[in-house]
Formats: sequence, C-alpha cells, structure tokens
Amino acid sequence: MKAVITVIGKDRVGILARVSGACAEHNVNVLEVTQNILQGLFSMIMVVDVTNADMEIDQLASVFGKLGEELGMDIRFTRTELYEAMHHI
Repeated sequence: MKAVITVIGKDRVGILARVSGACAEHNVNVLEVTQNILQGLFSMIMVVDVTNADMEIDQLASVFGKLGEELGMDIRFTRTELYEAMHHI
C-alpha cells in the first residue's frame, strides 16, 4: 500500500534526513521524493510504500505529526486512496 508524506515549513538543515530517518525507523520505503524551496519555505512530497511498516497508517500519521511539531513544520501522512477518491469527485 502506498501513502504520501507532505512536509511544509521554514527551510533549515536536516529536514530530509529527519523525515527519511523516521521512514527507515518504521520500515516505510521511500519510492519518490520531490522538494522545493520557495522564498525560504521548504516543501517536500514523498511517495512511500507502507506494505512492511511496523504500524498502521493512523499510527504513522501520529508519529510524523509529532515529528512535524518537533521540527516546527506541518507534516502529514496520508493514504494515496484519499487523493484518488478526490479525483473522482
């Protein structure tokens, strides 16, 4: 199963390392990453595979939400099905 991680906030050193490290810690495989910095605002989208993750998506969303709070950023962990459902509306 795939999910999307979005990260938005003030740019600083180590954001990608912390988020990808959390993925590795929970056996979430990063498939694709895109990131940009727009006027000092860091944005990143990761497509990940959670097939072998060590916890459910709702728990992962909580873990990454807390990481976002720690980093002072907005981090969301969302099932890809949500975006696919939005496309059919």
